Amino acid sequence: MDAETRRSDRQPARALYYVAPQQAVLRQTALLTDHDPDVTQIRLLTLFTGLSRGTERLVFEGKLPQSEWHRMRAPHQEGDFPFPVKYGYAAVGVVESGPEALVGKTVFGLFPHQDQILARAEDVVPVPARVPPRRAVLAANMETALNGVWDAGVTAGHNVLIVGAGVVGALLAAILSRMPGVSLGLVDVRPERAGLAQTLGADFFAPDDVPGGADVVFHTSASEAGLRLALNCAGFEGRIVEMSWFGDRSVSLPLGEAFHSQRLQLISSQVGHVAPSHRARWSHRRRLEKALALLDDPRLDALITEEVAFDDLPHELPRLLAPDAPGLATVIRYPQAS
Repeated sequence: MDAETRRSDRQPARALYYVAPQQAVLRQTALLTDHDPDVTQIRLLTLFTGLSRGTERLVFEGKLPQSEWHRMRAPHQEGDFPFPVKYGYAAVGVVESGPEALVGKTVFGLFPHQDQILARAEDVVPVPARVPPRRAVLAANMETALNGVWDAGVTAGHNVLIVGAGVVGALLAAILSRMPGVSLGLVDVRPERAGLAQTLGADFFAPDDVPGGADVVFHTSASEAGLRLALNCAGFEGRIVEMSWFGDRSVSLPLGEAFHSQRLQLISSQVGHVAPSHRARWSHRRRLEKALALLDDPRLDALITEEVAFDDLPHELPRLLAPDAPGLATVIRYPQAS
């Protein structure tokens, strides 16, 4: 069923569109309804959405490689890369209408930055009662971190380093700090993140002070220097899990040095597929439900370092998505959250 036959006569919503390199606007966007009688729909009033600094920076700058345009589509994206596109995948809202069991519930969905949404009921997951709606925007990043832990095969007693104390790196630390016997270090170029590491139960290291011999190293800094460091601090037959997304950039690595003699393993982890170790039993929905449950952790409020109003988002994006932007996660607040 094409979009034209699904147009709703409801009042248009407003959504953020990326329209050109480093340009975004708020536009009215028609809500879409599904006329399939077997599909149950809900109407969602958005409370908060989360801004993905890594992926959305590449979208904003028009730097997604053309080879990845299809694979990097968000679940509810409108438009095609490079521009214009309605993009985003971390929305929390209240169900205004739909099945009685869902009305009034706070839910999470992989939706773009939009103030109201019509969606299939199956496309949302209830937020646990103990998780505040504002913190729940971290669910998509938590799902990425959880998948990374599965890909890495971390077990009790492992010596683990995380290179890059951004949002995904911090969420990895939050998960791994709960595992018995894991020795955990968080590495970042910004010394002010030492407090965050302490909050999350990890030792903090500047790049020049990182110990070697790690069993598992996660790289999340999206920098060539960070990945080189991750290779250097892995122990014999250690595993380096690359979780960064470099877009159209190439990186140069010292694979002719200790990489072969130390029998290191460099693997990628990407959230689009459930990790092979869990794929037979875990659906995407089950993984997202677990990610939301893991957000029942007040320590994670420290990751949300800025909040901006939806109406101000186009103006603020160049600052928020700048390569050297300070802080960690940014949440967008919608009028319904006031």
